[in-house]
Amino acid sequence: MYTAALLPVVVLLGYVYRKDPHKEPMWGIIKAFLWGTAICLPVAVAELFILSGLFGNNTTPETLFGTTIRAFCVAAAPEEAAKLLALWIVLRKNPHFDETFDGIVYAVCIGLGFAAVENVLYVVDAENWTSVAIMRALLAVPGHYAFAIIMGYYYSVYHFIDHSFKNAFCIFFVPFMAHGVYDSLAMSGMADPVVGGIAFFVLIFFCIKMQHQAHRCINELAHPILYHGDDKYE
Repeated sequence: MYTAALLPVVVLLGYVYRKDPHKEPMWGIIKAFLWGTAICLPVAVAELFILSGLFGNNTTPETLFGTTIRAFCVAAAPEEAAKLLALWIVLRKNPHFDETFDGIVYAVCIGLGFAAVENVLYVVDAENWTSVAIMRALLAVPGHYAFAIIMGYYYSVYHFIDHSFKNAFCIFFVPFMAHGVYDSLAMSGMADPVVGGIAFFVLIFFCIKMQHQAHRCINELAHPILYHGDDKYE
């Protein structure tokens, strides 16, 4: 059960680590991963507080508008904000944060640290844990992985290439929007089973597009000179 919950996390961590042209020290990888696990408790508390404030005692939204608000405000906002705070803490005085790809590596470690704890809790709590583990391995864990790559990409672009407001804004906003759309589609069945069934197929398409975007971000920062030229890094 625990192996099924953690295997997709290990596979994705290994993939990003292998893509890193100049490997980060293992202690830095572990530290970032542990920060991802550490933010789970405060995020859970924040989510309960926001959920209660928005919906009161009726914590299950009954409309599609309600599920969308829950997706963006209760799930996406606190989770991505906590991941960004953890990323800033890990990188702000890190002497090994010296290449563009490093932002993606550390962001993915944090994102998958968070996903590992979340995945274990969902799988252990499920009656049919096998199906839950499979679905989350195909959708939820790769989702956190993609959100993290996008955040790490913009963090590095802002830090190393272009200190523009647009890039600074995108560090949080783009993964927040991607996370919110993902959860909106996933939660829609809570309010309307028919819409939820349709949304599931849209969710699969959205996840495929996210993975394509994540792959593009990885390739761009793993080989920055091919995309930007030397002058951007002088």
